[in-house]
Amino acid sequence: MNYRSVLKVLAFLLLVTAACLLLPALVSALYGDPDWPHFLASAGLGALIGGILLLLVKDAPDLRVRESFAVVAFGWVVVGLLGAMPYWLSGQIPSFTDAAFESISGFTTTGASILTDIESRSHGTLFWRALTHWLGGMGIVLLALAILPLMGVGGMQLFRAEVPGPVAERLTPRIRQTAKLLWAVYFLLTVLETGALMIAGMGFFDALCHSFATMATGGFSNNNASVGGYGSPAIEWIITLFMFLAGANFSLHYLALTGRVKVYAKDEEFRFYASIILASSVLIAATLLAIGYYPTRMEAVRQSVFQVVSIITTTGFGTADYLQWPPLSHALLLILMAIGGCAGSTGGGIKVMRVFILLRHAKYELKKMLHPRAVYTLWFNDRALSPTLLTNVLGFFLLFMLVYVSGVVVLTMGGRDLLTSVGATAATLGNIGPGLGEVGPASNYSGLLSWEKWLLVLFMLIGRLEIFTVLVLFLPEAWRRS
Repeated sequence: MNYRSVLKVLAFLLLVTAACLLLPALVSALYGDPDWPHFLASAGLGALIGGILLLLVKDAPDLRVRESFAVVAFGWVVVGLLGAMPYWLSGQIPSFTDAAFESISGFTTTGASILTDIESRSHGTLFWRALTHWLGGMGIVLLALAILPLMGVGGMQLFRAEVPGPVAERLTPRIRQTAKLLWAVYFLLTVLETGALMIAGMGFFDALCHSFATMATGGFSNNNASVGGYGSPAIEWIITLFMFLAGANFSLHYLALTGRVKVYAKDEEFRFYASIILASSVLIAATLLAIGYYPTRMEAVRQSVFQVVSIITTTGFGTADYLQWPPLSHALLLILMAIGGCAGSTGGGIKVMRVFILLRHAKYELKKMLHPRAVYTLWFNDRALSPTLLTNVLGFFLLFMLVYVSGVVVLTMGGRDLLTSVGATAATLGNIGPGLGEVGPASNYSGLLSWEKWLLVLFMLIGRLEIFTVLVLFLPEAWRRS
């Protein structure tokens, strides 16, 4: 492990984050809030530390694979801790543990909050919460790759370690150009959603913050009752549409914008993703209608579709307390929490592509039971999958389940009830936000103990960074000099 190379990129990420902190400072000053100096102080702290580190390690060598994992893992930690400073310094969140929880939840696009009265917070704080989502959604590392060259640091290693999903696919031969294209699509969809929400009656500030949270599949809202607090079916349908788009592979959106609209229909992962949403929405809506939970069929459909899309994309916005729905709905939503969005999206979870490959692999294994001598090739999108990729998918699923079960066990041993432990672990490991039990959609994470919050912060990072990126750092050989 070459620590100088790691520190060089971490310093650069601190400088990028410090520059971003100037935006909420400006928003706070424009609205006359008293906390703008704390955003400036936090920006100054990040610039000072980043600048000193950059001077000390300016001649560091290029990144290798092991350094790239360390950069991505520790990058989210240092950026998250710097992002917590304005919350803590301003007193908006007096506890540093809570401030770090809120900040890292924002950057990892988890959307799990400890705030009990969101509407009383300053404009700068609300804007910064939403902006952390937006920066974390496409990845602070990708942002760095898109803005400036990394001064000799290899970009493809960072890209592979950062982009969610089993395959990091470049749209162009140059990694920085790929990063710029992805950010351009991300920015365009954010602008379109902001405009649509304003047309539907939402104010500019709230529309912008909700667009940040939607496209990042984060879920922080400016309203105590989340999206449901606006009481507007039009707003709910608009956010549903953009959550759906954010949960799909952004490479497909880029190709569609260049005129290749048929890529959606041709992509097996996207078709499976849409099918899961359709089937789950129909089942939940039928269950709600059967018990007469909602007075009209349209309302039952709207509520079920919104919650299904919100959960599978790991956004976590809410329009209803789904814990009051029938048990079948809880089971389906818990499964959707684990599945997550598509590879190459801003969503968390196992990813639709991995689930699709696992199911197809299971199908072929059953066929082999009937035809032992037959040779089957695993195909995805008309391409034969390599044994290495299949091994990666199987290993990811095993590690995901091991971490998930371990989290549930630890929380229950600490005194939490099983429903809360299951919900909190699933919601943070899958970067969803609201879970079940005491951390359900009508509650938050403020009642948890400090050690529980730090454990869930670890799960947020593990889930956001696709498990391997974090867990590989626990291997002794990752730290050996070579």
